This record gives sequence, structure tokens and C-alpha cells, in this order.
Amino acid sequence: MKRALFVLASAFVVAGPVLADQALATSKNCMACHAVDKKLVGPSYKDVAAKYAGQKDAADKLATKIQKGGAGVWGPVPMPANPQVNDAEAKKLAAWVLATK
Repeated sequence: MKRALFVLASAFVVAGPVLADQALATSKNCMACHAVDKKLVGPSYKDVAAKYAGQKDAADKLATKIQKGGAGVWGPVPMPANPQVNDAEAKKLAAWVLATK
């Protein structure tokens, strides 16, 4: 029994950071157009993280795009505005996306 709990706890610790804000992304409908590791309507979160890696203002840029939408960065399909996402949620989502490996 202890071994099973340890394995379960270990799996959660490993998966924890990945799932930490995927729940928020899902609840805000981000996952309808994006996936962690593959392109759907929009780019994968891994591709976004790679594109913005090393940019000091990347989190702020992404938080703004999450809320206000954008166009032209990833092709012809625009990203719509997401007024249901508040400032704190947008910053949390942006940080999560940028941490995606």
C-alpha cells in the first residue's frame, strides 16, 4: 500500500507543473484551439514557449495576447480576444505557457 501511494505521489509531482495551469487553460477554453505539444487551430504551447524563449517581456506580451487576441504572428488565423480571462489569470497562463518544455 505504501509503495502504491509513493508511486502515485511521485507521478503527481512529476506531472504537477504540467497540469498546474492546464486546468485553468481548459476552464477558459484555451484548449479548444491549443494543445501542449501539437498544433490545433493555433500553435502548440511548446512552440509558443520556444518562440518567446529568452525574451524579457514575453510574459507580458503573451498575457496581453491572451486577453486581447492577436493576428499575423502564427499565420492567417487570428486569435480572438478572451474577455473571460482576468489580468491575474492571463499572467498565470502566460507563465505556464512559457514554462512548457
